[in-house]
Amino acid sequence: MFKTAIKFILFDRAKSIGALMGIVISLFLIGQQSGIFLFLTGAMKSLVVNTKTDLWVVDNRTVNVNALAPIDIRKMREIASLHGVAQVHPIVIAGGSARFPDGTSAGVQIIGSQAPNFKAVPKKFVKGTEKSLIADGALSFDYYDRKALGNAEPGTVFEISGKRVYMGAMTKGVRGFGAVYLFTTLERAQVLGNLPSTKVSAVLVDLKPGADPVAVRAAINNTIFGVQAWLPSDFADATVKKVLGSSGIAISFGTLIVFAIISGFFIIGLTLYSSAIDRIKDYGTLKAIGASNGYVARLILMQAVIFSFVGFGIGYGLIELFRSGISNTGAIFEFNWIIRAVFLGITLLISIGGSSFAIRRINGVEPASVFRG
Repeated sequence: MFKTAIKFILFDRAKSIGALMGIVISLFLIGQQSGIFLFLTGAMKSLVVNTKTDLWVVDNRTVNVNALAPIDIRKMREIASLHGVAQVHPIVIAGGSARFPDGTSAGVQIIGSQAPNFKAVPKKFVKGTEKSLIADGALSFDYYDRKALGNAEPGTVFEISGKRVYMGAMTKGVRGFGAVYLFTTLERAQVLGNLPSTKVSAVLVDLKPGADPVAVRAAINNTIFGVQAWLPSDFADATVKKVLGSSGIAISFGTLIVFAIISGFFIIGLTLYSSAIDRIKDYGTLKAIGASNGYVARLILMQAVIFSFVGFGIGYGLIELFRSGISNTGAIFEFNWIIRAVFLGITLLISIGGSSFAIRRINGVEPASVFRG
């Protein structure tokens, strides 16, 4: 049957190429939109993902790491006194506006943590180190945010809230959602963000070996008023859910993906249907010599499966080229094996579903029709 299906495909190359291109285009659009969506959701929770700690403690009204409310620094001492807690680390996240010598201005998010540990500072430096942030006025920026920051380089001097600062180090691949991340010391972030020294944005909690994060989280939430403790994975998920729920991002990307699936379904369906009409005498001949409707249906499905795997190979190759190209601009994302399997499943769904048009038409062909004029 496989060889027969290949012969049917090669007989009308134009329609076969049309069906194949329908699959490739649909899969590429699905992969492209999915990749950008993954990048955006990754940026939403970037601060949580890039910060290694056992628990986040924030204001009890907060469900978004990008919009933290101040909490009293005295809460740190209460948290530190709980059983299982090894260390607590305050961090400050404050918004600001940066102005550069070339006249460029940019909205920035200043993230400060205590030296020398710099708990909230990522370890992905390409120039300088976290110790470079100790110097007076030093902040770190990301390689991919250079254009937004007036083509900044390490050593570039600029202003935040009228205060002179400079780029002391550079990371790569640590980007925020909606604002540029600048990492610095806790005290400098409080000054630049106009936050009192008695207030912090969050407390990061490191636990003693063997301590249960869930139990310590419950202890914090049950005994300390006004704060909420989160496991990092839960806080990251809550952040993404909050941002998606308050914006049209999920609907926008979801709609585009659905329309890509629908368009692919009808392109492959109509192409196979047209091809079946052109070969109707051949299918009638098969029936006349004893082929059942089931055999003919399997033959058409075999063609659809062949289109699926060839189309998936070409389409996914184009997706990887797109992913590689866009990563050079800082839009970095990865597809795990589950997502790749979903892509293959969607491709099979489009092809096999579309082939139903042709199967229904051929099932109605009378074997005797092949002998008529």
